[in-house]
Amino acid sequence: MRERILRATMQLIADGGIAAVTNRRVAAAAGVSPGSLTYHFTSQAELLRESLLLYVQEETVRREGIARELARACPSVGQVAQAVEQLAASSADIPQQIAELELHLQAARDAELRDASRRCFQAHDKIAAAALGALGVAESERHASKVVALMTGLAIRRLAEGSDDAQGTSEALLALGRGLSDTRA
Repeated sequence: MRERILRATMQLIADGGIAAVTNRRVAAAAGVSPGSLTYHFTSQAELLRESLLLYVQEETVRREGIARELARACPSVGQVAQAVEQLAASSADIPQQIAELELHLQAARDAELRDASRRCFQAHDKIAAAALGALGVAESERHASKVVALMTGLAIRRLAEGSDDAQGTSEALLALGRGLSDTRA
């Protein structure tokens, strides 16, 4: 029941932001009584924190797997670009992408969420480092956060425009990779 409540909360966050999370809405979405909700979560802050932490835990495992696979596969530059574009363009992940942005915004307000936000970015960094390494960029770990910042900005723009076209994502990654490769000297 606790996990069902957390997942319902995440869906509400994805659909309407943090402000959409009320006890009544969460209880209805999870199919539980309001009393069951308050039994499991004593405050709204605890409910938000726990739902976002569940998301980060699952998403971090998934992203670390992608990074390991990318590093192990030794893909070509084109394959790296295609993999990043596919990852970015997954329209099924739009609610999760929105919820993740809400996580980072909420972490700015709630110090107890900052570690979860940091872990989420670290998982992104691992994927970016693996992609940069495959592109032949030296010191890929050092440059990974730049790629993550670029990809996050492009994702926000894509979400705000209602677009699922991630063509520019791979082009931006390749341009950044080329620029970082040129600075090795």
